[in-house]
Parts: sequence; C-alpha cells; structure tokens
Amino acid sequence: MEQLNNILFTHSYFLRFDPKQWAQGQPYPPLGTLYAASLMRQNAYKVSLFDTMFTHTPDEVIAAIDKTQPGFFVIYDDGFNYLTKMCLTNMREAAFKMCKLAKARGCTVIVSSSDSTDRFKEYLQEGADFVIIGEAEHTLLELANAIKSGIDDFSDIQGLAYTKQGVPFKTFARPVLKDLDSLPLPAWDLVDMTPYRECWLKHRGYFSLNVGTTRGCPFKCNWCAKPIYGNRYNSRSPEDVITEIKLLKDNFHMDHIWFCDDIFGLKPGWVVKFAQLVEQENLKFSYKIQSRADLLLEEETVQALAASGCDNVWIGAESGSQKILDAMDKGITTQQIFTATQLMKKHGIKPSFFIQFGYPGETKEDIVQTIRMINNLLPHEIGISVSYPLPGTLFYEKVKADLQKKTNWTDSDEMALMFSNTFSPAYYKQLHKYVHQNYHAHLATYNLVKLLNNPFKLNTKRIRKAVSVLYHAPAMMIERYKLSQLEKVS
Repeated sequence: MEQLNNILFTHSYFLRFDPKQWAQGQPYPPLGTLYAASLMRQNAYKVSLFDTMFTHTPDEVIAAIDKTQPGFFVIYDDGFNYLTKMCLTNMREAAFKMCKLAKARGCTVIVSSSDSTDRFKEYLQEGADFVIIGEAEHTLLELANAIKSGIDDFSDIQGLAYTKQGVPFKTFARPVLKDLDSLPLPAWDLVDMTPYRECWLKHRGYFSLNVGTTRGCPFKCNWCAKPIYGNRYNSRSPEDVITEIKLLKDNFHMDHIWFCDDIFGLKPGWVVKFAQLVEQENLKFSYKIQSRADLLLEEETVQALAASGCDNVWIGAESGSQKILDAMDKGITTQQIFTATQLMKKHGIKPSFFIQFGYPGETKEDIVQTIRMINNLLPHEIGISVSYPLPGTLFYEKVKADLQKKTNWTDSDEMALMFSNTFSPAYYKQLHKYVHQNYHAHLATYNLVKLLNNPFKLNTKRIRKAVSVLYHAPAMMIERYKLSQLEKVS
C-alpha cells in the first residue's frame, strides 16, 4: 500500500532527440507535468520527477524507478508546449520504451499526452495500463484514489482509456476545469534548474522560464489540434499569476518568461490589470507571448503589454494570401496583420510571425504574397513550417486519404510535407531555406539603409546586421536558383 502513495512522474520530451531544438538551446521545464505533481502532492501522495529533458536514453529511467520504488509511473507530457503537440515519433518511441521498463518493474503505468490522447490504443498495447484523455490532473487523482481503494471498475471515471475485457475502452470525456486558480502552483521545486539555466545563458545570455495563464483556445483554425484543453478558454486571475512570478523570481532569479498560452490575455481587461499589478509589485522581467493579429488592434492593449514587460509577440500570420487565410478558417485579414505589426513596433514590442506553407490549394502566387508580406513588414523573427496534419482537425480529415504510413515528423526539423500538393515535398523544404535567406537579406538591407541615412547613430548590433548583407544577398540568390530548379520538376 505504501508504494501506491508513491508516484514517479516523467515526460517524453528528450531534447537530445530533437537536433534543431538541442542546437537552439532554449529548453523549458515540463510545466504540465509540474501541475499534476503539485495536485497529487497536495492530496498526500509522495511525488518525484525524472526529467528527460537532458537525458541521453529512455533507459536512464531505470535508476529513477529503482531508487524511488513508485507504485505509479506517470508519463505526463507538457500540454502547453507546441513541441509535444507535434507528436514527434522520436518522443513516442521513447515513451513506449519507458512504459515497458516501468511495467516490467511492477508499476501501474499511466500516460497523459497529446499523442496518447490521439493514439490511446497504441499506448495501451505498448505497456500503458491507463491513458488519460484530455485535461488530466483531476482524472489522475480520481484514478489513483480508486486504485488505492481497491476499486477495479473504472468506467465511471471520466476522461480515461484502458483495456476492458481484452479490448480498448474509453469512458466519457471530462469537462475542462473552469477555475484555474483552484489548482496549486506547479511543483517547481522538483526541477533541477541548473542545466536549464546554464543552457539558456550559454545560448541566449539570459534565463527564461515558462508560465501558463490560460488553457484552451476558442478560435477555429481548422489545422490546429487541441487534444488536451480543447476549444474552451479559461483564465487564471492576474493576481494568481503574479504570485507565481514572484515565486520564480525569488527562487530561481529568472530574467524572462515565456507565457506559453495558445492565446495570451484574451479575457477583457486582463492585460491592463496584469500591467497594473506588475508595476505595483515593482517586478522587473521581460516576456514573450503568443497572440493573434485581430487581438492587437487596440492601442490600450498594446501599451499595457509593453508597460508590463512584453518585448516579443508571436502571431500566427501564416500566409500573406487572404485566400489561404480564409481556407484555414483563420478568422483574420492581411490588413489586420499589417496594423498589429505596425502598432507593436510603435510601442517597442518585437512582432514575430509563424508562417505556414503548403496548405491545400496554395499556389505560386499565394507563396509570392506571403514572401512579399514578410519583406514589407520585416518581423523580428519568423518561424516557418509546412502544413502538418494532426488527428482531430478538419485539415487532417481533408488530407487523411492522401497520408501513407508517415503521419508524424521524427523531429521538429524534418519539415516533410506528408500529402500531395502543388509542389513536391523537396520544393517546400527548399522554400523554407530560401524564405529564411530572403528575409535576412531584406533585414540586412534595411539596416544598411538606416546606417547610411544616419551614420551618427552607430551601434554594434546594427553594424553587424548591415554588414551581413554581404553574406545573405548571395546566399539568397543561390537558394532562389535551387528553388527555381525544383519548381520546374514539380
């Protein structure tokens, strides 16, 4: 019985298995995992964490299991991180391996992740006793309590999948949690922050941590999967968020926060109240968020973001073609992208764009419009992907018949187009390279012009960017030539 009070948590994101992310060196602790561990600890369970972020192989979990002797082994992925939402096959295979290793050592194995929600049958076959579907904290608590009590009928526990009479069985869905302030703050003390801090300082020169202020997204982009928190939008109070920020400041001395919500500050008045509390508490930090162009059209909102420390906003610009935005059910216009970008720049916030190529029906002209938008607006950063079909989306249903065995990328840099489109998969991979070089060439040219027009306002950063035109301009021409050759054979 003592073992059933003991839970070993882990997650299935191995940074070393994702070469692109390993090279970038910007890891975040598994926030969703820490929330679940905190709730279980609040309910008298002994919890520990095997953090896979910096480990080399899944086999390293054996030592953690042998040391902690848990009754429950819980693979609980961070549902706030887009990297786990992508369901990369490297991570899936690692999760399967850990399931088997824990099962062989007598643990009850429970899994909660975007991937296991979509593929619960496979996880049950690979060693999981239970898969939690959707938002998982209270399902986990109810399940663990039931097992401890000797109950063997779990059909009344909402949000659960398990094998019943030899076949996979799924219970009714659990409603999402509305009162997010009712959850205890994440169990940050379980994390060894040293490798995170060292990695950030080495690659970026500052230390960033992740905080969630909301769950869910009410918008209907038809390619966006929401297997954990769904289409409902629920928010923590600004006061609760400030409490957590103060804890992180006091204990870990972070410099920067990634607010990892799908949509930050959608609730009316939230951003303004948050800015007031940041000033009232005299908190000094910078942060980045994810938002939408149509939510950044009011000057008061953008001013409040800037006043509270926001220095970077990522928006899903996706495409410079209104036709493609409409096909995606994105619900924004290209004019809104322009207006929001200009307003952010006016208030000293760096706008960054998520860009997506390869959506069904996209033509050469649509691609040209997207490149033109990037060149005209010159965002601070761009993140380019090709359209990626995930189960549960309308987009997935559109292309499902065209998908073969491959339905997920191995790692986040694979960039493989997994369905037939206007051009070949090789074209889209080359397009990614060309657009990046084209963007950097235009950014360098912009800085060169600024330098020539005002040579008395010299700074090292601007000089470096201006001089980089000598590299990016010819590199862009080379990548454009390669792209044109692939266009001919597509």
